Amino acid sequence: MTDGRKRTARVLATLCITAVSGTMLVAAPTYADPDIDTVQSRVDKLYQQAEQASERYNDARLEMTQAQTRLSALQADLDRQQTKVDDVRQQVASAVVSQYQGQALSSTTQVLLSQDPDAFLDQLTTVSEYNDQQSQMMADFAVQAKQLEMRQAAAKRELDRIAATKKELGHEKAEIDSKAAEAKGLLGRLKDRAAAASRSAQRSTTASAAPVTHVAASGRAGAAVSYALSQVGDAYVYGAAGPSAFDCSGLTMMAWGQAGVGLPHSSSAQMGSGTPVSQSALQPGDLVFYYSPVSHVGMYIGNGMIVHAANPGSGVTTAPVNSMPYSGAVRPG
Repeated sequence: MTDGRKRTARVLATLCITAVSGTMLVAAPTYADPDIDTVQSRVDKLYQQAEQASERYNDARLEMTQAQTRLSALQADLDRQQTKVDDVRQQVASAVVSQYQGQALSSTTQVLLSQDPDAFLDQLTTVSEYNDQQSQMMADFAVQAKQLEMRQAAAKRELDRIAATKKELGHEKAEIDSKAAEAKGLLGRLKDRAAAASRSAQRSTTASAAPVTHVAASGRAGAAVSYALSQVGDAYVYGAAGPSAFDCSGLTMMAWGQAGVGLPHSSSAQMGSGTPVSQSALQPGDLVFYYSPVSHVGMYIGNGMIVHAANPGSGVTTAPVNSMPYSGAVRPG
């Protein structure tokens, strides 16, 4: 083969390789849309993250209430101490004014005029000691007032910090809600294109909501369980505690409230509001906690089931006790 033909062959080979490479790039497969299970898992994860933010928000609200109570007590103490200090200052001021108005003679004059100088000097010593006590009392009150002011400032800083945390959590929850809405929209579009798979997924997500016809519970636990079960079907709303919408800790708080037992509106705080019980010893009415750190709570109703405010997609429903990562349980009251 001549050099010219060799060069021509090389050029044609290069063109063929380029063409094939271009065809391969054009024909490269695109990524398929996520399936139903993948999107459902994403939605569930977003719900969990939103609930974690909501429970942290509830914790911040509790801390803010406690800080306000402390601040009120500090202010009352400060007012009482200030009144005492003002009284002492008024007494001293009155004494000074009396001396300047001639109502009190100088010490030297009183000694000269006194028929019993020794007795007068004894009295003067007593007055001096009294004045020293007055001065010390004023100093003590000033110190106490200053300490109270410092504690008040500390409580104010705590309130500011909690308010900032509350604002931050609000932004965080709003962002998660937005992501959840986007994921739910994607799930809806996939369900339109895959009805059979959608029905299967729907059965798996709602099977736990089967009605409970009878729960063996009495007394205060019975009242709490009865209230919680009567809310099945109500909506899940972050931060809500009835009467027709709840978050997880709002439902359990209101349920046990019907039995006269006060619980904080926070799943992590509720975990410290009862006697710990093992999973094998669960009784209807016991509170069951999930995830680490704790961010969800439900109420045990017997037969291996709980009633809980699940998420915005499911609302208040029932579920197996081990349907989520189990963290512990307590018995209120």
